Amino acid sequence: MTSPYRCPNCKTNRTRFNIIQQIPQAVKMDPQTGDVVQQYESNELEPFHLAYNGPENKIQCAACGLVEDERTFIKFGESKS
Repeated sequence: MTSPYRCPNCKTNRTRFNIIQQIPQAVKMDPQTGDVVQQYESNELEPFHLAYNGPENKIQCAACGLVEDERTFIKFGESKS
């Protein structure tokens, strides 16, 4: 069972959310044009290219539009106020 969500912005929404799955893609870009020069798999990154270590999911309140880390909605959902 997952923990209940509640929006910390509008404070009333407990039922309507969008779960945004973050799928990182490591790339090297041309600094002049912004074109992608190379794409990397997570196991073949070059030195000085850190792997993404952020959250797997972000949550958007479908009532007010706030986008935050999933933990923020969980913590607010666990509070009694």
